[in-house]
This record gives sequence, C-alpha cells and structure tokens, in this order.
Amino acid sequence: MGVKELGYVVVETAQPETWDHFLTEVVGVMRGPDVAGAAHYRIDDRVFRFRIQHGESERLLAAGYQVADATSWAQLAQAVEAAGRPVSPGSADDAASRGVTAFFLTTDPAGNALEFFHGDARDSVAFVSTADVSGFVTGALGMGHAVFAAPNFAETHEFYTKVIGLRNTDIPRFFMMGTPDDPGMGFAFMHADNGRHHSLAIGEMPSPPSGCIHLMLEMRSLLDVGRCYDRMRLNKIAESASIGQHVNDQVTGFYMQTPGGFDLEIGCDGLVINPDEWQATCHTKVSEWGHVWAWQKAMEEAQA
Repeated sequence: MGVKELGYVVVETAQPETWDHFLTEVVGVMRGPDVAGAAHYRIDDRVFRFRIQHGESERLLAAGYQVADATSWAQLAQAVEAAGRPVSPGSADDAASRGVTAFFLTTDPAGNALEFFHGDARDSVAFVSTADVSGFVTGALGMGHAVFAAPNFAETHEFYTKVIGLRNTDIPRFFMMGTPDDPGMGFAFMHADNGRHHSLAIGEMPSPPSGCIHLMLEMRSLLDVGRCYDRMRLNKIAESASIGQHVNDQVTGFYMQTPGGFDLEIGCDGLVINPDEWQATCHTKVSEWGHVWAWQKAMEEAQA
C-alpha cells in the first residue's frame, strides 16, 4: 500500500504548558506557529511533528503515517474498511491544519488510533533547537517510530502486515522477568518503505490509558543524547530506562516519561536497513547493555 514513514503524532492534554516545557526545554524541539488552536512543534523542516491539542485526557490521539500518493492512499482506505476497521475521512480544514492533502482516521484491532495521509508540507524557516540539539535524523526515515500495546497480538500483527502493508523487521519474544515460569512477551517490529529499522511496533500487553507505549526520536549524535539525558535529570523528568543499546535496531539511548503518561525514547546511531531485501530476525533479548527499567530498579530496591 506504499506506507512511507511516521509523519507526525497528535496528542491531547489538559496541561499544554507542561508539554511545551517538556518538548522545548528537555527534548529540544522548536515551537512553531499554533494552527487551529493546537500547538505545533518541529524537529526538522516539516511544518510539525508534534501536534498538541487541549482536551480533558492525557493520551496520544493518533500516530500519522504518510502514504506514497493519492492512489495508494485510496487503496489503503478501501483495504482498511474491507478488513472491518472504521475509516473516517478528515475534513479539508483538518487536513490543512496538518499540512497534508488528505487523511483518514482509523484504529487497529487493539484500538490504537492511526491517521494515514498523503501530501506533505514543509516550512522554509530553518529548524533551530531551543536546547542546542544539533539535529534529528528524519528525511526519508520519517519522524521516528511508535510502539503500541496489542493484547490481541496475532490479530493486530496480521492487520499491519496483511492490510496496512508494513513488513516484519524483527519478531522476537522477550523474557523480561528472567524466571523459569516467565511466559515471555511477543513483539513485532515492522518497517515501512524506508530504511528505518521499524516505524511501528506492537507488544503483547494490556492497552494503557495513554494510548501508546512509547515514541522514538533519533538525534544526530551521542553528545546530543547525553545532553538530553542531563536535561531530563535537571528538569526532574521521570526516567523510564537508563542509557543502553538495543540489539535489534542498534540504537543507543534512554527512555523518559512524557506528560501524557507514555514514554519517549531518545537515541542515536540507529541501524539503517534495505527495506526491499531485509529478512526478518528473531532476537531473544532487548538490549546489548544498559536499559535498566524503572520497574527493575524498584524490584531491586525492594529486594535489597
């Protein structure tokens, strides 16, 4: 169906000022002009990557994925509808506010919210980080990736591969507890039509109220990542996982909690694949080193 990349995310919040501080002062993104009552934040030349809308809940409203062209977009809408999922076309005004030609909203079988769009808008004003981040890795690789929960794992995985047209990059089963009775947790890391290791992943776990497990942004250097790690600490942002390196996508980075309750992974040096030739792998561990999770720290402290 020609899904190119993760283009943007839409977040609802009752605390827009907290999000503004988090994105500009901690992550180091650039505030753009507000559009249709929503705050827009940039990490490159796209008109926005984060759309923060005021509301009553704290959650990810949707992850927006770009489709190659109008024909592919229309075919995808038909395929999603034929698979029994809702397809709600966005209005012309809402499309304009997103900087796209057209989009539709839907959900996967686990209830995770998605937008698919074609056409894209760029800003002639140069990106400048308010925290001196040298830049984010985007371009053909897109914004980064999103990870969702899928308690109905097999059904949701089939939806993404058979209906949406994403392709498997890594299909592991992780045994996080490390005990003999640990049943493990299925994951599916899937790539779009670009070299990013995965633009979307799902995990076999209960769906959280935040509507997302985590989002990922890739910075240009380890220095950028390290400085962001310091800003997290200085701004008293909750750390979700310490710095480490993943096995599958080789990203070195850390996780912190966003004001919306889901995590944001900040990393660098991600593996770039050939999407047309990649053969799916099946790793057995999450990290080569590091990535001590907050729940692991809590368990270790309780046992001490």
